[in-house]
Amino acid sequence: MNRRDFLKATAAGVALSTFGAHVAGAADVKPIRVGVIGTGWFGKLDTCRLIQVAPVEIVSICDVDKKMAAEAADLFASRHASHRKPRIYGDYRQMLKEKDLDIVVIGTPDHWHPLAMIAAVTAGADVYCQKPISVDVVEGQAMVAAARKYGRVVQVGTQRRSTPHLVEANEKVVKAGLLGKVGYVETCCYWHMRTTENPPDSLPPANLDYEMWTGPAPMRPYNSLVHPRGWRAFMEYGNGIVGDMCIHMYDAARWMLGLGWPKSVSSTGGIYVDKTSRANITDTQSAVFDHGEMQVAWAHRTWGEAPDPRYAWSFIFYGDKGTLKASVDRYEFIPAGKKEPTLHGEPVFELDKYPEDKTEKDLSPDAGPAVRGHMRDFINAIATRGRPVADIEEAHISTASSILANLSMKLGRTLHWDAANGDVIGDPEASALLRRPYRAPWVHPEPGTV
Repeated sequence: MNRRDFLKATAAGVALSTFGAHVAGAADVKPIRVGVIGTGWFGKLDTCRLIQVAPVEIVSICDVDKKMAAEAADLFASRHASHRKPRIYGDYRQMLKEKDLDIVVIGTPDHWHPLAMIAAVTAGADVYCQKPISVDVVEGQAMVAAARKYGRVVQVGTQRRSTPHLVEANEKVVKAGLLGKVGYVETCCYWHMRTTENPPDSLPPANLDYEMWTGPAPMRPYNSLVHPRGWRAFMEYGNGIVGDMCIHMYDAARWMLGLGWPKSVSSTGGIYVDKTSRANITDTQSAVFDHGEMQVAWAHRTWGEAPDPRYAWSFIFYGDKGTLKASVDRYEFIPAGKKEPTLHGEPVFELDKYPEDKTEKDLSPDAGPAVRGHMRDFINAIATRGRPVADIEEAHISTASSILANLSMKLGRTLHWDAANGDVIGDPEASALLRRPYRAPWVHPEPGTV
């Protein structure tokens, strides 16, 4: 096997070739230099999976919470080969000024994704960014424009596209044609994940720069629900459960079925049951993404029981020859006219190969293999300068569609989408809501000026 064939043989080989490795072996590998913006839950989870699959060194991290940054620095130093602690920053702009990073991992709250991602690609880095990519539609348009302008690879954390048993379901069921004509898809989440507490406002902890944490979002009094992790309960920082959970299953449906933009989006919902919590996201919401001859429906409730507890967060494809039910825990194919599945699959957790997954804090078992697969795909795309499986443009479609669902609910009407021009058809009021106000001095990114 010659050097070219050897390097093509595996994702690791491609990665080593890209980042200056020598053929002699791992000891001679020039590590991929990585920076992390946002070192909370998924910032750490994503970065640790990257360490597992590629020869990387975490050289810089940025977080507005000093305690969180220090804990992440210790974790990353214990995991990568050099064991050196990364430099710590409180402002991502200072970190990116060094211009010494090959990859930037973004794990901030959603309202920070656009500015951080655009700054990272402008600084010459390829980016792994958590989903949803943005809180408004124009931000997403600007992010796609920036990635293309600077020629950077951007993979987004819609990792259902790399979840091993769902990849298997796509190959064995969807691509094999077992479903026949698919005309309808159901997606849902019935997990009780909306906070129910209502603590009083307070001063932010001394370790948190709350002004910087808030950034371009509206300034709210600090509340212990917000940080860490509770920010998803507030529309100021994200897109509610539609933006957090629907995007995963809707994106998986688009990936498997080859769907682009929806022609229209409609949604209804509100806070119907839990009216005492400080959270302002919906506790009940449904939506329909109309793709012409196929509709994709969404439903969530943060109360009550799931219709099928085994598929409480899932998607179901209905075809004239059979049905595919899938979640992060399993998939089943049931042929038309049958009651029992003829094909099924479950996650492969890989704990024997990656024993550190057993003790890593807040790592759900299904996340490890899925994110590792996503990271391998990311590294391959960097090597080839191609598009990753969850390219920024694909993530923009799924994110923007979720945002349109929230806007439809707010306005009380169906929104018809012009994909070519990136605008709502014949609805100036809705069009005006595609761009949210930014808090000074932060400036909203625009696709024509990034």
